[in-house]
Amino acid sequence: MMVQDASSRRWRRSQGITTGLLGIWFIVSFGVTYFARELSLSVFGWPFSFWAAAQGALLVYVLLVAIYARLMNRLDIEHGLDAPELAADD
Repeated sequence: MMVQDASSRRWRRSQGITTGLLGIWFIVSFGVTYFARELSLSVFGWPFSFWAAAQGALLVYVLLVAIYARLMNRLDIEHGLDAPELAADD
């Protein structure tokens, strides 16, 4: 019974992490690019606002992946599911 409780607790936390990060992804993907129209800076005839939003979004996506990996590793360690370190064969 305790194993099942720990497993469901881990699953709920995993869903919470995923939902939160997907919320950030949604805001960055759709919110930032929607409001980028209001920035009216032009560089070499190209709308700088869309370029900056696209580049910033890529940085946020990479950051989201790193945060997800770190949080899930912590969650695995917390629940004793971490993989043992591989020993180097000499």
